[in-house]
Amino acid sequence: MPKIDRKLLPRILLVDDEPAILEGLEIQLRRKYQVISATSGQLGLDELSLSNDFSVVVSDMRMPSMDGATFLSHCREVSPDTVRILLTGYSDQESAISAINDGQIYRFLTKPCPASQFLRTIDEATKQHNLITAEHELLEKTLHGCVKTLMDVLALTNAVGFGRATRLHKIVKELCDELNIKNRWFIEVAAMVSQLGAITLPEQLAEKLYYSEKLNHEEQQQVDALPAVVNSLLENIPRLEPVLDLLADLGKKSQLKDPKCPANLIKIAMDYDILESRGQTAQECLDILQNRMPIYPAIVIQALIKIKGDNSLRKNIQEIPIKEIHEGMVFAADVFTSSGILLIPRGFSVTSGLISKTQQFRKDYVQEPVLIINKEGQ
Repeated sequence: MPKIDRKLLPRILLVDDEPAILEGLEIQLRRKYQVISATSGQLGLDELSLSNDFSVVVSDMRMPSMDGATFLSHCREVSPDTVRILLTGYSDQESAISAINDGQIYRFLTKPCPASQFLRTIDEATKQHNLITAEHELLEKTLHGCVKTLMDVLALTNAVGFGRATRLHKIVKELCDELNIKNRWFIEVAAMVSQLGAITLPEQLAEKLYYSEKLNHEEQQQVDALPAVVNSLLENIPRLEPVLDLLADLGKKSQLKDPKCPANLIKIAMDYDILESRGQTAQECLDILQNRMPIYPAIVIQALIKIKGDNSLRKNIQEIPIKEIHEGMVFAADVFTSSGILLIPRGFSVTSGLISKTQQFRKDYVQEPVLIINKEGQ
């Protein structure tokens, strides 16, 4: 029989304050799983903080300092994809049922639990984890692939819309990092696709919108119709319901109660980008947004200040000729043709296709030098 590489086996975390019980559970599992043990809820959380690739976590209910239900609730926050199982005594069943109803755990087992039942439950929990992982892979590859195709179309048809979408995505991603928001895929997707409606705009109107210039009545009607355009492009793509709901929230003028509400993140990113497009410095943008504190929650404003108030980026900005750009660079400022037409929006990442295109530019076609940021300086 070929030797099994234990590193490839699913990882199980066992948490119980009684070492003898842990040892007994380990014996039942170690032939099929990698087993890690912890004698308290805090030690279990420490293990999860080191690595959140556990398929299943099993916790005893009655433990000092932190009971099993509380521990598994924290586990859900730290490692949401890990399947959670609670071991209880007969007298704790009411608490266990409450924990299940609160969505904190996958299943509970009553002690003493027969070895065959325990192993079968772990096997089922591992399969559940595999289903969750497969679901995420579907979202990552299939769904994001659809979105990427739409964004590629936007890049080809409307450079200013694509540039804004790229910048919004970057700001929102950094805000999610700063605010420690875990479930975020739909927020980042919504930030990107929020500008898809620009596909339908004439180039001149797209630029007026980009620089927040005054629009006439007909132009305003076209801009007001953009959310419906985005909805029609996305509504037939499966699994995008959270994105569509978030885009609908963006159209609401009332303040959203939850300070970390995804719509708040995208709205403040949009406002920041619009101000910057008017030529305001980063600090000027932040000062203006701070004065809008009743509109945006203080926690979101402070997060934006933290990610945009750092001057370290300026040290990484370089001036170079357009033909010296290479992949990994990002344009720090808009690039114009010699006649003043916007050619490449700031925030645009250099691709191989763009490099090929710039090599064909005739002399003096672009206003040079251009301002770029090296990737490592982002």
